[in-house]
Amino acid sequence: MNCLFENSTLMLQKSMNYLWIKQSCIFDNIANAKTPGYKQKYASFEESLDNAIRSAAKQDGTASQIRSAIDQTRIEIEEAPQSVRADDNGVDITEQSVELARNGYQLQYVMDAISSDFSILRAAIGR
Repeated sequence: MNCLFENSTLMLQKSMNYLWIKQSCIFDNIANAKTPGYKQKYASFEESLDNAIRSAAKQDGTASQIRSAIDQTRIEIEEAPQSVRADDNGVDITEQSVELARNGYQLQYVMDAISSDFSILRAAIGR
């Protein structure tokens, strides 16, 4: 059992990193909600990950190629192009609050999945 080095474990690691960066962007957005000219930040990852995995699967689709595609996918932090207010601030507090709650649930789900993987590994080692 090579659980620590499977693609699923790498996906969980990448997901945790993405969600952590996403949460940081949300906190920055909320903290700057009243700053004139501030552009809302967001993290993007899913689309580039999906494209990388599909591309690797089309080439040969081996586990090592897919792992490499997952590993090389980077999390991008971007600014929203348009603002929603007269002071050119692009932050909608209600939207950010909802995203913060959603992100918290996603973080908890990923943490539970990681914990489950380590529980399986612990059980295998203990026997």
